[in-house]
Amino acid sequence: MRRLLLIGALGAAFGLAVAVSAAQGQTAASGAPADSSAPASAAASGPPSVDWTIDDLLNDAPAKAVLAKDLPALLTYDGLDQIKGMTIRQISAFPQANIDAAKLQTIDTDLKASGGAAAPK
Repeated sequence: MRRLLLIGALGAAFGLAVAVSAAQGQTAASGAPADSSAPASAAASGPPSVDWTIDDLLNDAPAKAVLAKDLPALLTYDGLDQIKGMTIRQISAFPQANIDAAKLQTIDTDLKASGGAAAPK
């Protein structure tokens, strides 16, 4: 069972790495954010959500606890500093991240229920 969990965690981490690489490639090629239709910093008000930047989520203790539970591979991802300006919703657009619509909704619900404070400006 541990081996299966380890394999799953490694797969998720690898998927996230591929998604981030793809997002960075898109950004570099177009000169615009990977998902320019999703506002990054404007959404960081009100309760935490998948539309907050990863940096804002990590700086909010209750939101960070949700990420540790729902996306543990994110917290140990080697390129975390490079994706802090992205949102979970933006990352979920890449199939390699293994965040389908149901998982995204679960994360969003958990974040909103976490009781986190409004993101710092």
